[in-house]
Amino acid sequence: MNIAIITARGGSKRIPRKNIKEFCGKPIIYYSIKAALDSGIFDTVMVSTDDDEITRIARNYGAEVPFKRSQETADDFATTSDVLQEVIESYRRQGKNFDRFCCIYPTCPLLKKERLQEAMIMLDDCNGVKPVVKFSFPPQRSLIINDGFLEYQYPEFTNSRSQDLEAVYHDSGQFYAMRTEAFLTAGTLNVTNLKPIILNEMEVQDIDTDDDWKLAELKYKYIMM
Repeated sequence: MNIAIITARGGSKRIPRKNIKEFCGKPIIYYSIKAALDSGIFDTVMVSTDDDEITRIARNYGAEVPFKRSQETADDFATTSDVLQEVIESYRRQGKNFDRFCCIYPTCPLLKKERLQEAMIMLDDCNGVKPVVKFSFPPQRSLIINDGFLEYQYPEFTNSRSQDLEAVYHDSGQFYAMRTEAFLTAGTLNVTNLKPIILNEMEVQDIDTDDDWKLAELKYKYIMM
């Protein structure tokens, strides 16, 4: 049994009501719900939220909201792992057990259903799957400002060619696919035997500012419309 868990609390400090703000004509959470439903790989697609408006919108687009978040998992200090543990335990009290889950963030409109399908299939051979993207510039040649002057953070790489440096990746911030027991045992999303799905930069956009939002819409219109 597979479940998609879309985490979408009501509070957002940097972009107010971010999880349901209109993105290319739809509330942004719609795109995560649609990708999960269209993938056809989940027995349940649910939204974990503390917010009545998010609940209404999520249900309108086909997701389940069988229970509300607790106060403990709705504040600024709750981690994604806290939220997932609460969801899994709440379902278990209802007699529903899921062997695998996929935690999907509500603000990733560039997410493709094929990536979700790929990740859940990959769980046959690992405990978890995390989509990542390569840094566009090698961090080994990063600069810092020291007393007003620029200097290399890693002087040993000052004369290294970019193509000779090891590729370094960062979390795409879209989703995490996990074996449920591996996650519960570890108590964290950083489980052992974690495999990557490597995304390209056109599939990824952090959305923390209004400028980020505009860039994400441009990417969406370019590759998805």
